[in-house]
Amino acid sequence: MGDFNAKIGEGKIPGVAEEFGLGVRNYRRERLIQFCIKKKLTVMNTCFKLPKRRLYTWKSPAVTQMHLVRNQIDYILINSRYKNAIQTVKTYPEADVPSDHNL
Repeated sequence: MGDFNAKIGEGKIPGVAEEFGLGVRNYRRERLIQFCIKKKLTVMNTCFKLPKRRLYTWKSPAVTQMHLVRNQIDYILINSRYKNAIQTVKTYPEADVPSDHNL
């Protein structure tokens, strides 16, 4: 379990992530990638082509839609050996949970 606040971003990372990540990468990305390589983990959020609203895991507490920021900073990591057993990974933005993160 970890709270990297990393942004994997778009583009495939061999052995770690597929091409369906979201957003612009940040400097914390490398730390998460190295962790995944060391532990043989796959970032499952990047494996399925879905609408953006199903990829965002965090939104800013903005007052207006114009100032709302959304990011993908929470990830489902799984042992790479089992990645073919997962059929989809998506968020539920309107889940009845008082949080700025999506389930």
